[in-house]
Amino acid sequence: MRVRPYLFEAAAAGGKRRLGVRRARDVRHLAEQLRGERMIPLRSWALPSFGGTAEVGRISLKDEAELHTQLSQLLSRGVPLVEALEVCESAVSASMRARVKRMREAVAAGSSFADAMTAAGGFDQVTTAVYRAAERTGDMAGAAKQLSTTVRRTLQVRGKAITLLMYPVIVLSIAVLVSVGMITGVVPQIVDSLRGQVTSLPWFTEMIYSVGMALRNNALLCLTLVGLGMVGMVVFRARVAAAVGRLMRTLPLMRDVVLAQESARFFTVMSAMTRTGVVLSDALGVAEAAIGHPKLRAELTRLRTRLIEGGVLRVLIDEVATLPLATRRLLIAAERSGDLQQAFDTLAADMADEVETRSSRLLAVLEPMLIFLMFIMIGSLVLSIMIPLLTITSRVQGI
Repeated sequence: MRVRPYLFEAAAAGGKRRLGVRRARDVRHLAEQLRGERMIPLRSWALPSFGGTAEVGRISLKDEAELHTQLSQLLSRGVPLVEALEVCESAVSASMRARVKRMREAVAAGSSFADAMTAAGGFDQVTTAVYRAAERTGDMAGAAKQLSTTVRRTLQVRGKAITLLMYPVIVLSIAVLVSVGMITGVVPQIVDSLRGQVTSLPWFTEMIYSVGMALRNNALLCLTLVGLGMVGMVVFRARVAAAVGRLMRTLPLMRDVVLAQESARFFTVMSAMTRTGVVLSDALGVAEAAIGHPKLRAELTRLRTRLIEGGVLRVLIDEVATLPLATRRLLIAAERSGDLQQAFDTLAADMADEVETRSSRLLAVLEPMLIFLMFIMIGSLVLSIMIPLLTITSRVQGI
């Protein structure tokens, strides 16, 4: 659900005026939020959103997994939906309770569960579509169980993705901090002490010394530029994320991990959708929206379009060249036997394992590369000190 920031003025308890910034879908949604906090909205102004309107307020995957798990266990034992939501309200985190309460009140008032989720906000299209189909088939407990499995698989895949991104960032950040400390503190101090003993220093040492002194003398300017860079990355985070995504899809080993992640997400969504009786073309329409890989998404969109036009599914599956050949052959065999749902579930689990394998392989390659890069960064600074020292030692020995 797309939201944007608003600056508001409201009357709080006791007649006090309060100014603040709040993110909301529109002015009406902002007023509802303020009234929920016992404030009367007076005026509001829409603020520019430099990063674009974003889906803020999306519930965490841990809360979503807990919600689906509780619903699955309670509904399968015959607990009414309203009472099950009351239990879920106490099981989720504090930030999620208000949303579950609104869902419970909407269901108690006669709204469908899928409509209540849409009104509460924070749930993706896949979740609402699965529950909407489950309400038609009467298998809400089965849908909740499948979604719980889906979300936990997503958590597993996302955890690996975060590890792959954070590991090199942390190692390189440490290397940069150590290098800056050496180049601005250690190297200038040692070089100054060597100038009285050596008539001329190597050009490499002089260059490192000049860079270090420039950084030291312009420390405030450098810190300002770093701060502006960090602010720019936050403001334009959508573009930065898109650029990082494009880079990850082009690097040799990383692109295999990205493709495995996207495939795992696609098959997980398709498994959840088809299990609840959603028509294959509709399931593809929802699943392709969850895919971020441009080539795979384009091929799936073409498959869905041609399937609606009357194309043969097994032929169309074979044209999705981004997927591995073995995966396409398995889907074709499942389509012939009429067991696509089981194939989607199996492929979702297999792709999650594939992400694990490829991520471990990539980390094994990254470790020596990062060590080599740290050696280049810190070793060059050490050499800038060692070369003059070796020169002095050789002269002393020659005397």
